[in-house]
Amino acid sequence: MNDATTRSPTLDERGTRNPQRPSLKRENALLLAALGIVYGDIGTSPLYAIRQTVLATGGSHLGELAVLGGMSMIFWSLIIVVTVKYVSIVLRADNRGEGGVLALASLAHRSPGLSRTLKSFIAFAAVLGLALFFGDGLLTPAISVLSAVEGLRVENQALAPLVLPTTLAILIGLFLLQSHGTARVGRLFGPVMAVWFATLGVLGVRAIAQTPDILAAVSPHYAYMLFLAEPWTAFVSLGAVVLCVTGCEALYADMGHFGRAPIRDAWLAIVLPCLLLNYFGQSAAILRDPTAIDHPFYALAPGELHYPLVALATIAAIIASQAVISGVFSLTRQAVLLGKLPRMEIRHTSATDWGQIFVPRANTIMLIGVIAIVMVFQSSDNLATAYGIAVTGVMAIDTFMIAIVATKQWRWGKWAFLVFGLLGLIDTAFLSANALKIIEGGWLPIAIAVAIMLLMDAWREGRKIFVERAHGGGLALENFLARADKTPLRVAGTAVYMAGRLDRVPHALLHNLKHNQVLHERVILLHVIVEDIPFVPPERRIAVQKLGKGFHTVELHFGFFEVSDVPRALEAARSFGLAIDIDHTTFFIGRETIVRGARPTMRLWRTKLFMAMAAAALAPARFFRLPPGRVIELGAQVEM
Repeated sequence: MNDATTRSPTLDERGTRNPQRPSLKRENALLLAALGIVYGDIGTSPLYAIRQTVLATGGSHLGELAVLGGMSMIFWSLIIVVTVKYVSIVLRADNRGEGGVLALASLAHRSPGLSRTLKSFIAFAAVLGLALFFGDGLLTPAISVLSAVEGLRVENQALAPLVLPTTLAILIGLFLLQSHGTARVGRLFGPVMAVWFATLGVLGVRAIAQTPDILAAVSPHYAYMLFLAEPWTAFVSLGAVVLCVTGCEALYADMGHFGRAPIRDAWLAIVLPCLLLNYFGQSAAILRDPTAIDHPFYALAPGELHYPLVALATIAAIIASQAVISGVFSLTRQAVLLGKLPRMEIRHTSATDWGQIFVPRANTIMLIGVIAIVMVFQSSDNLATAYGIAVTGVMAIDTFMIAIVATKQWRWGKWAFLVFGLLGLIDTAFLSANALKIIEGGWLPIAIAVAIMLLMDAWREGRKIFVERAHGGGLALENFLARADKTPLRVAGTAVYMAGRLDRVPHALLHNLKHNQVLHERVILLHVIVEDIPFVPPERRIAVQKLGKGFHTVELHFGFFEVSDVPRALEAARSFGLAIDIDHTTFFIGRETIVRGARPTMRLWRTKLFMAMAAAALAPARFFRLPPGRVIELGAQVEM
């Protein structure tokens, strides 16, 4: 999601994206870019989706109904889930130009007439969706690259021992390159994926021409007949069918980078036709020769093109992995800014592309996790049993929240119950079928999601208690100002004190006054607020209040897609009559050390977990981009 193709946001007077239609050249460029970034994940599904689906529907006793029924379910899944639900409906849920599970949750939360219970459930669903997406972010690089590299052993079984080390080498190299940014590689994503989709289409047409009977699978009759003949087998096979729609979340999450039109047009004009042709082609190959089930994707290519196809598939898998990794970086940034995770370092790897970021801690955790997953599962077949729970979970959450938006904001009325009732039924079927794979491997994404949710919940509760302990019992600002003129000495210059709340005196100010017995001539109490919208318009960026006696309060507002660059934002204070020269301003920050009290408020393990996360959190001075030579930290202890 964060690549060289992203662009700096343009806001209108309401803080939404500028609706001006881009030029045709720009539209084509965005469409090409969307191919490489948005559709990397779903575009590599043909590497494993048909094989797993047909195996699930027919096993070792393959028959025509198993192939036609499985292909029919894939066809209608792509039409209903991706085309109707995501492309036609979900993309309409525009949260000030941004998408994704957090943006959708914020949009749903602002719907009128919601009960407190429903709002709480929306907040829980957002955290769950975020945790599931992180689990998907670990599985996608592993299964995509592994399934592509496994093509080495199709023509020559002697190359089988090279599959695992080659996969690990590619993945390690991919994560090590993240710190350099994806600008140069990103420019190639679109063209390479265009070649990939063209290859998918051509290979599919070639196979369909040899066995045109496979086109009968367009009829839902075959899916119905499969359920009628083997209801349990057909139901279980839904756990494999869902592999063809992995990557749906990227359609919505990347809307802020490309806009709705390029994503929609790329899907309808290029991605969907090429995917369907390839899926039908693989099914035709299996229908013609049941032994092709071993590797139906590579069975489409002539022998002399096998290794070039392996190379192209590997590159496409790398691009799909890059898109997911970037998506995790983006959601991590959003979670940090919204206070759902501790502060951590977020590097911008491009001076011109605002969306291109690198999160070192998330990158390291993902690298370790992906390596462990590949080493444990060792094949794409084994990984397929773990894949799906996270995807279907996020799909169900999206349906729940978009239903609220359609009902409360779009006023769909009874149509909302009909449309989202059907979509919810499909999501439930997919989720239930994948739940059957929990013992075989589906436990992994659940374990990852649970671990992340425990971390976020411990951080949320601990942060709430910490803020109350650190800032709740301080001296009232009004009382302090009444005695401010009795201070022994006022020294020249400006002091900015970071404040958790503006009705209390920051501890850093009290400590400085206690130890140094001085106040600066101009004192600014600064409070930073991250709102639940992607971008805050310029006119709402800053609020300044003059308190008298040289004191001011300043509120800075940022969106969850923005960088909390405090010095840059303070430049806007000049229009309020408060000119701040950063080079001659001192920033005072409270550096609280958390210690365990005699009677901890939280459970012991949660207290220890919160203390560990707080100790590892990035220093406020670095997070808010304060000039290093102008910062003074004053320590204090806070009991938890």
